[in-house]
Amino acid sequence: MRLSLVPTPIGNLEDITLRALRVLKEAEVVACEDTRRTGILLKHFGISKPMVRLDQHTVGQARRLLQGYERVAYVTDAGTPGISDPGAELVALALREGWQLEVLPGPTALIPALVASGLPTARFAFEGFLPQKRSERRARLAQVTGRTVVLYEAPHRLRETLQDLLQIYGPEHPVAVARELSKLHEEIWRGRLADALEYFKEPRGEFVLVLGPKAEPTAGLEQEAEAVLEHLKAQGLKGKALVKALTEAGVPRNRAYELAHKPDTP
Repeated sequence: MRLSLVPTPIGNLEDITLRALRVLKEAEVVACEDTRRTGILLKHFGISKPMVRLDQHTVGQARRLLQGYERVAYVTDAGTPGISDPGAELVALALREGWQLEVLPGPTALIPALVASGLPTARFAFEGFLPQKRSERRARLAQVTGRTVVLYEAPHRLRETLQDLLQIYGPEHPVAVARELSKLHEEIWRGRLADALEYFKEPRGEFVLVLGPKAEPTAGLEQEAEAVLEHLKAQGLKGKALVKALTEAGVPRNRAYELAHKPDTP
């Protein structure tokens, strides 16, 4: 079997490539996350193909659902399959099964948001959608603060995520918030985290957040903070109590959080 992963527009339908259209036309079947959504896309470009639903619940059955087809095109709801969607699991299955794999280049929200942010692009970490649990979310963020970070976020969680970012990075830290990229109401807001929280009071649309790297503390201050940390941990403090005690000792709150949640070395 030949499996082709075909990127589709994240908003503006003009972003589809000529190669993507050719592959969709040549495929025997189009596998997709949502047959209704993909059906609208195919109809717009005059393509009539049978469709098979392969979403996060059914992608594990891909071998059975695609049996008998030699040329399969796979699309997700929008953007490049395999980035924060079931496409990654399908690729893993294809490699295990020995299918011929083809991945087309094309639309994604990640790169336009990063470039338009005006923040450093030489090194960056893409975290996609963060964990829903706040403690896990903050722990993940604390690991990548030394470089530019790109995040995806849904509107109903945007403010909560901004609050977490403010605690870790500080209110003055630069951030770019891209909303509805390539669509009619596209917006790219740039400023401080504190101002972003004030600006996005009623978030609507799909969001990409880009944060600049956080300056590392100087060696002297870091050694002092580590010494305070060990002293407080020896007293049995941990969690929120440890963060509070570190802050009261003069350690910046975002750094205090990182230190308090740093795993113990054996």
